[in-house]
Amino acid sequence: MLLLAMDTATPAVTVALHDGTAVVAESTRVDARRHGELLLPAVDRVLKEAGTALDAVTGIVVGVGPGPYTGLRVGLVTAAAFSSALGGVPVHGLCTLDGLAYAAGIDGPFAVATDARRKEVYWARYDDARTRVTDASVDRPADVAERLAGLPVVGAGALLYPDSFPDARGPEHQSAGALAALAAERLAAGGDGFLDPAPMYLRRPDAQVPKNYKVVTPK
Repeated sequence: MLLLAMDTATPAVTVALHDGTAVVAESTRVDARRHGELLLPAVDRVLKEAGTALDAVTGIVVGVGPGPYTGLRVGLVTAAAFSSALGGVPVHGLCTLDGLAYAAGIDGPFAVATDARRKEVYWARYDDARTRVTDASVDRPADVAERLAGLPVVGAGALLYPDSFPDARGPEHQSAGALAALAAERLAAGGDGFLDPAPMYLRRPDAQVPKNYKVVTPK
C-alpha cells in the first residue's frame, strides 16, 4: 500500500505519503490564496523525500471539505487527474474535519471547527478521534456555542473565536499525514467510511451572477 493524501479545503495546502504503516513523507504550507500554485510542488517534494515515483502510488486520499469553493476544488481535481493518469487507482474521500479530529487524538467527546470566513465556522461533533456523530455544518460561532459548551473544540475556527469556544485546542491546521493514517486504518478494516471524492459545499460560492443581469452582446 502506498497512499498519496492531499487536502486543500483549508488554508493549509498539505500532502503526504503513507505506506500503510506510517507516514513516509509530508509537506504542509499555510497560504489561503495559493492552493493552485502550491499543491503540485508539494506533491513533488513529498515524492522526492520518499524516494519514489508517482506511478508507485496505489491509492489517493483527498479531503472533500467542507471548505471554500475555489481552494477545495484544487485538491479534488488534482486527485481525480492523478487517478486517471495512474490507470484508475481508487480515490478515497474523507471529511476534512475528520482529519483534524484524528490528529487531535482526544479521548472522549469533543468538536472540530475550521474557519468558514464570513464570521462563520465549519464544525462537527465527535465521540472520539475516529467517530463523528454529527454531519458537518456551517454556523456562526455564537449559534453553536451552547451546543458545544464544556467540550474541547479543535481547529483554527475554535482558536479564532475564544469567546464562543473557551476550550479551544490544536492542531490548528489540517495534516495530510493524519488524513492518510485515518484512511489506512479504514482500508485495513475493510474499506468502509469513505465519501465520494466530490466537494462538500455547505453554502453557495462567494462569486455569483448578479441579479437582473443585463445581456450586452449584440443580437
